[in-house]
Amino acid sequence: MASKQISILAKNVFHRAANSSKKTAFQAFSSKTNVSTKTRRKLPDDGITLSKFIASQQPEMSQNEEENLGPVPTSTPLDLYKEEEPLTMKFHLKTYGCQMNVSDSDIIRSILLDEKNNSIQFEETQEEMDADVLLTNTCAIRENAEQKVWHRLKELRAHDSKNPLEKIALVNEEEKKTRYGKKKANKRKRIIGVLGCMAERLKEDMFRDGTADLIVGPDAYRDLPRLINALAPKPTGNTGQQDNQESLKMYEMPQLERALNVELSFDETYADINPVRANPDDVSAFVSVMRGCNNMCSYCVVPFTRGRERSRELESIVREARILFEEENVKEICLLGQNVNSYHDKSESAILARPAVENENSENKRGSYRAGYNMSNDGFSNMFKLRGGAGYYFVDLVEAISDISPELRVRFTSPHPKDYPPELLSLMAERHNVCNHLHMPAQSGSSTVLERMRRGYTREAYLNLIDDVKTLIPDVAISSDFITGFCGETEEEHQDTLSLMDHVAYDQAFMFAYSMRGKTHANRTMEDDVPEDVKSRRLQEVISMFRTRVQERNDEMEVGKLRLVLVEGEAKKKKEGKIRWGGRTDQNKRITFDYKKCWTEENIQPVLSALNQSYPSNPMMRSDLLYQLATSPKVEVQSGDYAVVQVDEARGHVLTGKLLWRASQSMFSEMGLDENSLGLFGSY
Repeated sequence: MASKQISILAKNVFHRAANSSKKTAFQAFSSKTNVSTKTRRKLPDDGITLSKFIASQQPEMSQNEEENLGPVPTSTPLDLYKEEEPLTMKFHLKTYGCQMNVSDSDIIRSILLDEKNNSIQFEETQEEMDADVLLTNTCAIRENAEQKVWHRLKELRAHDSKNPLEKIALVNEEEKKTRYGKKKANKRKRIIGVLGCMAERLKEDMFRDGTADLIVGPDAYRDLPRLINALAPKPTGNTGQQDNQESLKMYEMPQLERALNVELSFDETYADINPVRANPDDVSAFVSVMRGCNNMCSYCVVPFTRGRERSRELESIVREARILFEEENVKEICLLGQNVNSYHDKSESAILARPAVENENSENKRGSYRAGYNMSNDGFSNMFKLRGGAGYYFVDLVEAISDISPELRVRFTSPHPKDYPPELLSLMAERHNVCNHLHMPAQSGSSTVLERMRRGYTREAYLNLIDDVKTLIPDVAISSDFITGFCGETEEEHQDTLSLMDHVAYDQAFMFAYSMRGKTHANRTMEDDVPEDVKSRRLQEVISMFRTRVQERNDEMEVGKLRLVLVEGEAKKKKEGKIRWGGRTDQNKRITFDYKKCWTEENIQPVLSALNQSYPSNPMMRSDLLYQLATSPKVEVQSGDYAVVQVDEARGHVLTGKLLWRASQSMFSEMGLDENSLGLFGSY
């Protein structure tokens, strides 16, 4: 695009992106595609809105890779801001994939609902068929994830062809004839947009079969209002000729039929965007702290769909977390990033606050860590060499968020095992509001497979880290990711994975069969040579090992224990005749309990203090204290409260228990109840 055109285009962009001086990847596509007319009575509700994406077992859909997508003309400046009434459009947003996609959808929602946008006004609707714009935020990590999106897009277009918004007559008949080759009235179709990782990976290939009109990558969400406006026909306020006794609405031609912006950024973090959460009453919230990944694992497409690592300024993250806690009743913050624990704020203020320290042997270990980059242990290496230097690191960020309030829980995901230095583990052990749950994605238990994956560690280094974690944080829960059937995986290497899972006994695991992704190192240099039936069999063995060990571990570690639970509300699964509520423990385990009134912390505190001093040396005191406790007044718990629940049963990685009293994090920790089970409440 010529420099003069770039200047004109920049003036027309509604939200100026942080990198607005750069060339945009906006492109127009003028060829018309065939639209599927196959009808469906009901659209499948298959979006995923929270922490995981389990690969489906749907059969693969046939795809014609050689379909003609039409010419790709160069971009032209758009004159979008004429003196006219703002156009109002309804949008529906469905999210697939990981927590980062959920967080991104909150950013997209905020951008579209921004009141300062004077060219077009957006309203969100939960009904797909009421929407003018249908947006799908996508995942590209596995082939099955992409196939679900392709299926959804075809369903949307098929419904749209039979259920248009309205009959229209386009004002510019000559241009209409040029584009469509006919003059009869058209049916106004919905704008179907694909956002996120799949849009970034496939780019203009997403336009095939006429399923999509709009393609936007993860770093171009600020451009959404402009792109949608360019695709939308503008009502003129006039009435056209009669057609079967029905008045036709008159519209101006849309400026484009297709629009694309998939340019990745080196500095976009959306730090100035206040996310609009889909469920504002949720007591937990995601806060994105960094984007992109520099690890370049051989199987992973994330560096190509999310770009290079860049971190938000620490102050902006703390400000967002504080608002969530103080103004929106959020009790748990989950810090998000593709490699979240490699966070490094290198802004000017961060460098001034944490300059490099020349003396590497400084007694201030936290200070020396801030001055450089330390990995988990000597067995880990780094694909990306340019790490370290002045500024804030992840331990500084976790410390700052936990300082907001002792009643605010702090979690984070998704980390890399290499970035758990002793300073971070020590901080987690010190702070009761930093959750005792660590995600440690192993991917494989074989050192040779890990080398082919370019993970930067051996089996032995990983196990040494697990030992360090369990020593410093005895009550920790550990989760992991596993890929079966990676390129060249032998039966012996698969057995190494099973033995690792048996040894560690994970509390949660996300397990998938390998699928080759384009652009990755494995795609360029390796062969996906493990047969599908072998992958499936190995995956089932991995799942079976996890289920066996997690049941054994929870029977041993959880049953009879007192757990502090963040109450989330009524549970989805109900027990006949009883109301079931649920929440999550500090270890991120889901637990349900019968809803009833319970004791208060004020009433139970003196009883527990006495028990700590006398029990079990004076067992006769137990019945008296329990009687006093049983006759104390009780209260109801609400969503967002902390409550102590005694675990009665474990079914896999899901727990059930008995609600005892409404609590606080501080008192629960001070009483030592996070380390001990008194075992006194069996009949109450």
